[in-house]
Amino acid sequence: METITIKEELKQRLDIEDNPTVLQAIKDLLFPEENDPIYKAKLISRALQADEDIKAGRVYTEEEFFKKSQEYFKNR
Repeated sequence: METITIKEELKQRLDIEDNPTVLQAIKDLLFPEENDPIYKAKLISRALQADEDIKAGRVYTEEEFFKKSQEYFKNR
């Protein structure tokens, strides 16, 4: 089944679904991070660390980033 067909079927089903429990369950499947305080805390922590890294000059150029990325995936 093509992706577009699946999406259309889901949209149609969602349009007629009235049960808030079912809708919440679907939302939780699609957006699990919204309900996970540990995930939120990790994201906030990483963002704060990134801000500190930028302020301290711990950044890569675009070329350095791509080189490091290629090395990483090459070794996996």
